Amino acid sequence: MKFELGRLVTTKNVADQMSSNKEFAEFVNVSLKRYLNCDWGEMDTDDKAMNDEAVNSGDLTIHGSYSNECHSDWKIWIITEWDRSVTTILFPSEY
Repeated sequence: MKFELGRLVTTKNVADQMSSNKEFAEFVNVSLKRYLNCDWGEMDTDDKAMNDEAVNSGDLTIHGSYSNECHSDWKIWIITEWDRSVTTILFPSEY
């Protein structure tokens, strides 16, 4: 299963953290690669199934949730809009 990301953006807070912390930037990049491979991270079974359906149908929003076991404060969400126009990387608190 593959899908289009559209325009890839991050929130200012994620971009700032990536700029100041190379290890965090690598975490974001690894998470995005997982997302592109339809590995939805820490989503529950129902949400994972909905994401798989969204990829297949091409017209539903896709969500991923990723955390880092070494850094408890590192949690990001990746959301692709239903029309595949944009994918946003953000902190859950920014939703």
